[in-house]
Amino acid sequence: MDQYDVVVIGAGPGGYVCAIRCSQLGMKTAIIDKEWLGGVCLNVGCIPSKALLKNAEVAHTLRERGKEFGFSFENLKLDFSVAVKRSRQVSDRLVKGVGFLMKKNNIDVYMGAAKLQARDRLTVTDAEGKTTALQAKNVVVATGASVAVPPGWQIDGEKIVTYLEAIVQEKLPKSVIVIGAGAIGVEFATVWRSYGVEVTIVEMLPRLVPMEDEEVSEELAKNFKRRKINFLTGHRVEEIQATETGVRVKVASEAGQQTLEAEQALVAIGFRPNGRGLGLEEAGVRLSERGAVEIDERMATNVPGVWAIGDVTAKLMLAHVASAQGIVCAENIAGAETVTLNYEMMPRTTYCQPQVASFGLTEAQARERGYEVKVGRFPFQPNGKALGLGEAVGWVKIVTDAEYGEILGAHLIGPEVTELLPELTLAQMMEITAHEIGRNVHAHPTLSEALMEAAEDAAGRSINI
Repeated sequence: MDQYDVVVIGAGPGGYVCAIRCSQLGMKTAIIDKEWLGGVCLNVGCIPSKALLKNAEVAHTLRERGKEFGFSFENLKLDFSVAVKRSRQVSDRLVKGVGFLMKKNNIDVYMGAAKLQARDRLTVTDAEGKTTALQAKNVVVATGASVAVPPGWQIDGEKIVTYLEAIVQEKLPKSVIVIGAGAIGVEFATVWRSYGVEVTIVEMLPRLVPMEDEEVSEELAKNFKRRKINFLTGHRVEEIQATETGVRVKVASEAGQQTLEAEQALVAIGFRPNGRGLGLEEAGVRLSERGAVEIDERMATNVPGVWAIGDVTAKLMLAHVASAQGIVCAENIAGAETVTLNYEMMPRTTYCQPQVASFGLTEAQARERGYEVKVGRFPFQPNGKALGLGEAVGWVKIVTDAEYGEILGAHLIGPEVTELLPELTLAQMMEITAHEIGRNVHAHPTLSEALMEAAEDAAGRSINI
């Protein structure tokens, strides 16, 4: 039986990062995954979808904005299959990189299904049915999450799909019904509409990207209307069926019922943690009703030596959160200096067009908690770089505590705002105020000047608006 200080189950952005940090801290480490290094994110999630979104951005410019930029085509041809192939190449390159990192850090890799036999013992069963026994002083569960599909909905992989099928299909549907207006739903809607697909989004909650600030939802809705992306908010799906020609979706709202038809439907309503079937419950590890592994701030479960990170904990299902948890977990296992994560202040990013980025409290949440709120705003319309890019939509909104200038949250929608967010999250973590952000000289012309201007507005001295 091979013996390790740490065995990590799951090689996604949480698991492989945790394994590397464990190795750096001098612990003999192994990692197990039943399917692929890099997990969902690198293989069929975050990374290939961003490659597709870049192709979509180019396609949208060529199809809809040629006159503005001085392009003209007699017979423009867009090959979506090439976009998908490029996305696979990007993904494959990063996956190979993870394999290299495992070798570089002397981490043993086992491909197969893992199961705990006891607190410190587990087995790995590979695709041929061969079983390997491992012993570990510490086990880290990083098994991620799976698509949530309501009972009775039949995913056939062709007419009714999840992101798993949608991310690799090379043929564009003529029309799509997207069920769910979260990050996955609006990102796929952006990709497909950029290629001319008729898209209708159905969202049960009252607005697009319903977990974001209400003003962000309003701005996104306005821009989606410009792009002719249809959406029905406040509508629940009552039935979804595959037909000979595509799909039929029955939806209902306070106004009544209606039936939608399209060539394909994407189910993007959320995820459920992969906590069951691993032997955790038999080992005494507490799981929630959803199957999430319960952890403390150290990433430790109630069973000594068993830890959990990433989507399986359901703390915040984002790749960068999983990576941060993985590092904190490794450091706690080793007894090294570490930090405590504040999930409320974690960055959240959505890569639709325009992009959405946020962290912390919304204006409404801050007021509900009793803060005297001061809000700083700045639109991209007067920003020289945004105008030059032809993307002068959206704005920056910084929520601060009026008494001390403390940053409570920020909400951005516009060009490349996912790249602007780190300045604000760093400022919040280091207790830098909006006044100090405003005093920091920002290069001109840059999109980041919008952050400076919004901060100046929060301090009551905005210059350019």
